Amino acid sequence: MLINCAAYQDGRKLADIPQTAIRDYVRRPDCFVWVALRDPEVVELEAMREEFGLHELAVEDTHNGHQRPKMEEYGDMLFVVVHLLEIGAAGQVRVGEVDIFVGANYVLSVRNRSNVGFLNVRDRCEREPHLLKFGSGFVLYALMDAAVDRYFPVIDALEQELEQIEDGMFTKENSARDNIEALYALKRKLTIVQHSTTPLLETVHKLFGGRVPQVCVGMHEYYRDIYDHLERIVKHVEALRDMLNTAIQVNLSLISLDDSAITKKFAAYGALFAMPTMVAGIYGMNFEAMPELRWTYGYPLALAAMLGLDVLLWRRFRRAGWI
Repeated sequence: MLINCAAYQDGRKLADIPQTAIRDYVRRPDCFVWVALRDPEVVELEAMREEFGLHELAVEDTHNGHQRPKMEEYGDMLFVVVHLLEIGAAGQVRVGEVDIFVGANYVLSVRNRSNVGFLNVRDRCEREPHLLKFGSGFVLYALMDAAVDRYFPVIDALEQELEQIEDGMFTKENSARDNIEALYALKRKLTIVQHSTTPLLETVHKLFGGRVPQVCVGMHEYYRDIYDHLERIVKHVEALRDMLNTAIQVNLSLISLDDSAITKKFAAYGALFAMPTMVAGIYGMNFEAMPELRWTYGYPLALAAMLGLDVLLWRRFRRAGWI
């Protein structure tokens, strides 16, 4: 679906143009066209391929979708894939994708599986004509910068989720099994974020370090700013993964401690039953040479001994925290 199609010249918007007029504006050396599509059909992509002369392999990647973040050069054209991350209603991490075709006189952004658009990015660019003069290279920066900025709320949400799980581990609000399942679910979410950010770090570095593509010339500082943000995000994700692994180990240790406490209780109660059993077993042998067997006070004395020994053991176990 076509979202927007506009022509720009000298950093200012000329007009919203119909798709049939794209070719006329692209031919102008001092003008560029910015087209935005959302979840396009094959026919729409093929029409754009003919209008801009896009490489068929890049168009095929866009049609198939589910590409890893990357940057590829096809002659004078750049093809950039950036993942779009969102937190769903159920707390899951939703992964969308924006495929950006960049030429000297055009920018085509194709958004797939994402509900959040880039109209605010277009408004931002139009409010900064002194930067929009850089042409399609600045638009590429603005789109990538907006996508990277959306990673921060996702990471903050995952960090809060980890803190809630950690609090539940020590307050016993959830069972140990529930905590383990929640921690591993969070680990999968962090892995999704890592797969979206780490490859993009290398991609952005190609846009300001070494041989820079022609459309990005003069934008080094801006792409380096994106790189700095991404580097901070990647390090934050790695730190969260380390904290998550520590939380898993702590949860397993708490399970071991609980098992040990239960074992101690069983051992204590077993000792309380074993002491009377030992006394009764001794006098249950019925040897004739046992003087206490025919003593008048032997039976109550044996009961008193059993009770006294159990009281003594119970106090010792209670003081040691076993009961």
